[in-house]
Amino acid sequence: MVLNPVISKLSGKLVVLASSSPSRLEILRNAGLRFEVVPSWFKETLDKGLFKAPHEYAVETAKQKALEVARRMPVKHRKTPDIVIGADTIVTVNGMILEKPVNKHDAYRMLSSLSGKEHSVYTGVAIIVCHEKENEEVDYQLMDFYEETKVKFADLSEDMLWEYINSGEPMDKAGGYGIQALGGMLVESVHGDFLNVVGFPLNHFCKQLDLIYNRPTSSSEEESEPVHLSHNGSGGQPTMSSPSASPAHKVKKTINGSEASEESWTLINSLSKHDDREAELHDSDNATRKQQPFVPDETECAPKKEDLEQITKLMDGFKASKALFTASKLSVFDLLHDKPGLDAAQVAHELKASVKGTQCLLEACVSLGLLKSKERTSQKPAYENTELATHYLRSDARFSLHGFIQHCNDTVWPLFSHLDSAVQEGATQHERAFSKKAKDNFQGACSSSREVKLRFMKAMHSIASVTGETVATAFDLSSFKTACDLGGCTGAMAYEFTKAHPGLSVTVFDLPTVVEMREHFQPRHANNRVSFASGDFFKDELPKADLYILARILHDWPEEKVHILLSKIADACTSGCGLLLSEIFLDEDRVGPSRGLLQALSMSEGKQRSASEYSLLLKSHGFITTHTRHTDNLLDAMLCIKA
Repeated sequence: MVLNPVISKLSGKLVVLASSSPSRLEILRNAGLRFEVVPSWFKETLDKGLFKAPHEYAVETAKQKALEVARRMPVKHRKTPDIVIGADTIVTVNGMILEKPVNKHDAYRMLSSLSGKEHSVYTGVAIIVCHEKENEEVDYQLMDFYEETKVKFADLSEDMLWEYINSGEPMDKAGGYGIQALGGMLVESVHGDFLNVVGFPLNHFCKQLDLIYNRPTSSSEEESEPVHLSHNGSGGQPTMSSPSASPAHKVKKTINGSEASEESWTLINSLSKHDDREAELHDSDNATRKQQPFVPDETECAPKKEDLEQITKLMDGFKASKALFTASKLSVFDLLHDKPGLDAAQVAHELKASVKGTQCLLEACVSLGLLKSKERTSQKPAYENTELATHYLRSDARFSLHGFIQHCNDTVWPLFSHLDSAVQEGATQHERAFSKKAKDNFQGACSSSREVKLRFMKAMHSIASVTGETVATAFDLSSFKTACDLGGCTGAMAYEFTKAHPGLSVTVFDLPTVVEMREHFQPRHANNRVSFASGDFFKDELPKADLYILARILHDWPEEKVHILLSKIADACTSGCGLLLSEIFLDEDRVGPSRGLLQALSMSEGKQRSASEYSLLLKSHGFITTHTRHTDNLLDAMLCIKA
């Protein structure tokens, strides 16, 4: 077994996997490798047309992932890894590269193209060995390789295709299937490394590690000097050349079998020079250096347009938000839906506002893509809604966000106006913003006036209306007959679940004051499979159900209340019962999506979590995660089963 001697060589070394793929994590952990996970920030936007063969694309992507992490860690994490492992898996058929599907129709396109055919699965792997130098720079030596496995699909019926697609599994898998799970039912035969199809060629990887750490040494070779490694790109052994050769001898370096230019290797061997200097400027031990007068670096390039655009977009973001909030509050989008083509003076007359102020607001909305204008014969621009405004900003649109926008304006905006105090104190600024102490979420809103209750419910209703269909169709729920939507408010989410799953009945469980006011939000074509029950899910007995739904609930509550609620759900469940969680799932390394991280700045008692953190939380209460879905909507979803 080649891995055993390698493990002893890696003892005490910092090994980093530049991927958050659960399959790769499981393969390497099962092999006994100890490592940290630091997902790469590299955007997989390489032009596939520039590569002669599909495996070259996979190898290059893996290399860029690993290089990005190797470069970032000494600066952002304040530690230099010994080894960084990057990987990228692709599926190819008829010369086309199939990566992860973007939606169900894309998954159908991919899977139907594989039906009855043999295709190739390539995984490109890059191993970067890092060597710290005396001057605090880091040298990076690179080895890369790829593995190919042939997979043959059976002839797939339409029913089988859609059954698999509706399970949700294809959405985060290269080629639209996972061979280690439900996707195995599609496969007729496999020729080659099975684990390569799962996501990582363990056998080939072990051989390359063995070559790095168990290679024979000669008396002329100093053990402390790094070996420059690169693969010949043909599936064979990598080439090796030692920098400890005679000084007069110029070492030839190769990448994928081609001689590399000195410039390309200079880049690889000095990736962190700029970032090391940047890290020094942020190091508290360099306070004396910071106090010295600033001397402009004449070698620095002029400001980049894209950098300035990004910064100014952030600086002006609050202005854009307030323009949207104000136009929504004044019902500009409703007015221009009913009376398209009004000029600024006519809009001002309808709004009972000044012509100057109205014109400035309308022009700002045009610049934001919310309105469009065209010249009329009188030379006065006429204004109309864009499709964006028509679909999301009208108060009566099916997917209207009008209610939530008003909530942002009336509640969130005042809180964030005191963000500096919130950061300094680590506490919500509700009392400063509203001259009264903060109250618990729904309870706070629902103990207020009828107007405040309705406004809050409109906000929750609009989010549920926009996200409901996506969450309801994320997974196959045909095995469940009854569901309970805890904190389901107006029932907007529940109705989407019953539409998506004809055999499912849903009980909405919420506070009495919420249930009493639900009539204001009844859909035109309500069905009798949605019912309402009133109570407090922290105190009262929960309705019995096969499936419990928690949509935008857990992030709002402090840890102790989260555990109380999950314990109550676990007690109400029998083995096989489901729990469907829907929240914003943070990236594992807290890079994005930014909405959740920005939301956390409100300093509420709750907590934003990543998918793995939610999964561990639910596991502590006996729920095992079976599927996770990162959607293109405002909320992600996770399906768990009670063990």
